[in-house]
Amino acid sequence: MSAAPSDTDIEHSHDPQDIAARLKKGPQNSYLRDWVLGGIDGAVTTFAVVAGVAGAELSTTIILILGVANLVADGFSMAAGNYSGVKAERDDYQRLRETEQRHITLSPEGEREEIRQIFAAKGFEGDHLDTAVDIITAHQERWIEVMVEEEYGAAKTNRSPMKAGAATFAAFLICGAVPLLPFVFGAGANALLSASIMTGFVFFGIGAMKSKWSTSPWWSSALETFLIGMTAAGFAFIVGALLKSWVGV
Repeated sequence: MSAAPSDTDIEHSHDPQDIAARLKKGPQNSYLRDWVLGGIDGAVTTFAVVAGVAGAELSTTIILILGVANLVADGFSMAAGNYSGVKAERDDYQRLRETEQRHITLSPEGEREEIRQIFAAKGFEGDHLDTAVDIITAHQERWIEVMVEEEYGAAKTNRSPMKAGAATFAAFLICGAVPLLPFVFGAGANALLSASIMTGFVFFGIGAMKSKWSTSPWWSSALETFLIGMTAAGFAFIVGALLKSWVGV
């Protein structure tokens, strides 16, 4: 018979006191998605601008002007969009709560029947089903939360729109600035090559970091992110080169 797993084999302790403390603290908000989104987009779009302008063989000054303009404007736009998206999620959850609260007030028996059918579909029956319905509907706050989650599939979120937007903006600026560094410090003819290598490391690093919160191996996540970013930059370089030949700049 195999030995029972110890707490060193799993992610957290199952001591009753530790469980109580963890549940009391509640789920922790994560802004990793916002950071990864901002970091990848910042590196991709800025490097795409750099590669596209370099492909057109324009001056370093133009590369820096367009790159910095993209860095600030796109970064703010993306942060604002993410802020609005997270705020919309919270507003929608509140709207659904108010809808269910009104339904419970106006038609409590109809809402009880909804709870009954929801838990019957989960396999509850007989006295167990009656007990579950009674427990849930005895407390209005619990009743509302169950209805919002089960009927609409809306998960409660306490993520801050401001923190989400700030994380996106910071990641966009930090990662997006990397492709510009060789041009800022005068790498000359090797600037684009240096920018490509440095940006490649950024994509690889973001992908490796992202794997900590997924089931993918770190190298698989890193390689996937690297290929996505470098493909986007490659398209931009080709477009810049083609426009130069067609327009004749």
